[in-house]
Amino acid sequence: MDSAPKTTTVLDTTPLLRKRYRTDKWFQRLGLSAIFASLAFVVFLFYTIISDGYSSFRQTYLEIEVHFASEVFKEESLMAADYPGLVKQSLNTMFPEVTGRQDRRMLHSLASPAAAYKLQEMVQENPALIGTSEKVWVLADDDVDMLLKGKIDRDLPESNRRIRDRQLVWIDQLVADGRLEKRFNQVFFTSGDSREPELAGILGAAKGSFYTLLITLCLAFPIGVAAAVYLEEFAPANRWTDLIEVNINNLAAVPSIIFGLLGLAIFINFWGLPRSTPVVGGLVLSLMTLPTIIIAGRASLKSVPPSIREAALGVGASKMQAVTHHVLPLAMPGMLTGTIIGMAQALGETAPLLMIGMVAFIVDVPGSFTDPAAVLPVQIYLWADSPERAFTEKTSAAIMILLAFLIAMNSLAVYLRKRFEIKW
Repeated sequence: MDSAPKTTTVLDTTPLLRKRYRTDKWFQRLGLSAIFASLAFVVFLFYTIISDGYSSFRQTYLEIEVHFASEVFKEESLMAADYPGLVKQSLNTMFPEVTGRQDRRMLHSLASPAAAYKLQEMVQENPALIGTSEKVWVLADDDVDMLLKGKIDRDLPESNRRIRDRQLVWIDQLVADGRLEKRFNQVFFTSGDSREPELAGILGAAKGSFYTLLITLCLAFPIGVAAAVYLEEFAPANRWTDLIEVNINNLAAVPSIIFGLLGLAIFINFWGLPRSTPVVGGLVLSLMTLPTIIIAGRASLKSVPPSIREAALGVGASKMQAVTHHVLPLAMPGMLTGTIIGMAQALGETAPLLMIGMVAFIVDVPGSFTDPAAVLPVQIYLWADSPERAFTEKTSAAIMILLAFLIAMNSLAVYLRKRFEIKW
């Protein structure tokens, strides 16, 4: 008797595949949404910073007609003359109807304290100005600058704004006469910090950052490369090497303020180095940057194929010659990339520098590594803590400058990686 025919059951996988495809599309959309959300936040951040800070690159100037009366310069030294009195007299001449003591004080406050220094520089450079009259453009007060830039609402009650109603009338008259205008703010790029917002600049902080990063680069790069080469090429595989590697990886994750405490304890309290100087800041940032450079250097050395080493050793080169002549040049682009990224991180650090006293108010522009100085992140921190509205504008402008440096350094790292990268 014939047996019954066997039947084969075929599993219909179509619903499972459709579910899998739906899940894949869901994750793709979720990933794209996360990317677009991140980009939106970045764009909003940049828009906020730029919209608040771009106006800082222009400054309001006031034109006054100064009479350099001879009786003001009776003293032997030109520096002893009453230059603030010349500025006040010029404003009194422009508004003869202002007679009250309080009204004149408000009138005189329209000009920046820097106006007197401007007149002093003019007389010292050209003493022939004594006894003549001259039209001079001087810096206006920061409140006048904020008003003309639209940062002060004229419609607010007088008690809620820094500019009084009488001053608004005088400012409108000066604008109508063409005696107030906005120009490129050279002071922002050519001067150091100041208590007066219209006189504050970033040159001192920029030079302080330059000196600090120069010391960091000169110390961290050669030491980091040498440590990476030794650990990857020459160090024996034992417990001590493993302990060193673990510590290096852990140091890369240590909060930066810990390095500031270390610098305060060793470089300042123990060694007696001066506080708030680029040399101490460079030493602290070198300690912080070393783990990043060592880790990047070891990764670059590992990416070089073993055949390069074997070929060099096969033709009679020593271990040192194989590393220095063949392996290290091939790994150098990756090391440079890691170094630039570490330097960019050091440029934006604030916490370790606060611990070594680089938060001090310093007016003078540093001229050497041992002069007191601030750095750009600390300067931004100081300005952000100031109550004047004009410092808020300068804070955003300084952030723009700092971001420009960081973007330039990271772009250089990407260029070096793309330009010198070798694919095996």
